[in-house]
Amino acid sequence: MTTETARPALDDRRWKALAVCLTAGFISLLDVSIVNVALPSMESGLGASAATQSWVVSGYALAFGLALAPAGRLGDVRGRRQALLFGLAVFTAASVACGLATGPTWLVVCRLIQGAAAGVVAPQTSGLIQQMFQGAERARAFGFHGSCVAVSTAVGPLAGGLLIHAFGAADGWRWVFFVNVPIGVAALVAGNRLLPRLPVRNDGREKFDPFGVLLLGAGVLALLLPLVQEQQWQGRAKWLLIPVAALLLGGFWVWERTQGRLGKAPLVDLGLFSLRSFTLGALISLMFFAGLTTIFFVLSLFLQNTAGYSALAAGVTILPFAAASAVGAAVGGRLVMRYGRSLVVIGLSGVALGLLGVVVAVQLVPGDGVGWAMALPLVIGGIGSGLTVSPNTTLTLTLVPVRGAGAAGGVLQTGQRIGSATGIAVVGSVYFAHVANHGRSTTALQLGLLTATAIILVALVLAVADLRERRAHPGRDDLTAAVPRGLGESGAGEKVGHGA
Repeated sequence: MTTETARPALDDRRWKALAVCLTAGFISLLDVSIVNVALPSMESGLGASAATQSWVVSGYALAFGLALAPAGRLGDVRGRRQALLFGLAVFTAASVACGLATGPTWLVVCRLIQGAAAGVVAPQTSGLIQQMFQGAERARAFGFHGSCVAVSTAVGPLAGGLLIHAFGAADGWRWVFFVNVPIGVAALVAGNRLLPRLPVRNDGREKFDPFGVLLLGAGVLALLLPLVQEQQWQGRAKWLLIPVAALLLGGFWVWERTQGRLGKAPLVDLGLFSLRSFTLGALISLMFFAGLTTIFFVLSLFLQNTAGYSALAAGVTILPFAAASAVGAAVGGRLVMRYGRSLVVIGLSGVALGLLGVVVAVQLVPGDGVGWAMALPLVIGGIGSGLTVSPNTTLTLTLVPVRGAGAAGGVLQTGQRIGSATGIAVVGSVYFAHVANHGRSTTALQLGLLTATAIILVALVLAVADLRERRAHPGRDDLTAAVPRGLGESGAGEKVGHGA
């Protein structure tokens, strides 16, 4: 069947295919946060030590982050459909294994496998969106993707609380993993039928770069490990891994440039960073996720440890943020082609305003009523979050050639994972240091949220600077600029909107 005859069928089912992609992405991102509220259940039901609990959370984040860029490249070279289905199958099987764990070591190992599989799934989603949609439809698809990211991140504590409440403290933690299984199986069946079998363009240069994978993986591991283990590893020696990470990542950069000069296909096309839209968008995304992820981290601690909320009540309290964020992302996906970076500026301003509103709310309404007091600020912050994630993703990837969309998505999401780990380490240090020294968790929460707000404001400054530059030089707007030479062999204007 020719590409032309295949197009009508692909047009009919690509939105259904998008639903499969978003479902796979949803459960993989949900597992970043859903486990947090199940840690006490793991301790009582499995005898999981503090170190085991730490690795159940951080091990997933590490494996997730390490797999992203290589998996994105793998999808570009071997096919995103195959890569997504493979990652989803492994993720579902690992979820079963986690739920059946009889000991801490079993659970940690399976959790690492689960995280790596999630890292395989994530870049295929953005790559398939790039490949199946174009223009305003692509922006709309990324709007739905932004809703998925926002809801999965924020609804985790609520879903975990419901499962623990339903199945009890002893075995409730197992259902945190088992809940993925029916969803994963349904997505696999639907994906096998609906995901388009799009052609993979391979001209002989499209080979994997194992040494590049090794350098990047070692560099990301050295960077993330002291961040995700900041609370568990005592002393300052762990920070020696940061300069080691800088050396490894510097070596990776040199290696990739050499690969490009020799005419070989690198793991990451460094020409991506000559695209102003990609570089700036990736930086904004990194800083935004550094601030965003910490919100749920410190709020969950405060609500359960200080306000006396149950895990379920804490999840319900955070729900307004998730709902508002989903709405904001959907709206942002429809408006981004009209308003561009100004939408991101509005979104980041809303997040900062919402966080400051929560700081004021916990000061004015202490005790049990704090959840109601912070509802409106969380709605404002949630709408701002939705208006940031979706438009920024669209603007960041808009000029990325489709043949490199998976690798670009992997790089973008690796930055998000690094930002999340950094933000939790920084804000967590502020929160726990104040609790340890003063024992006033309300003030600790306020200091933590103010730190998160400062991080969000850095992203806002970047977005405002970019907006001013665009207005000063409208001809340099990345949405209409040409792709620099050397960035792949096909430009952003490739006719791929119909799955070609």
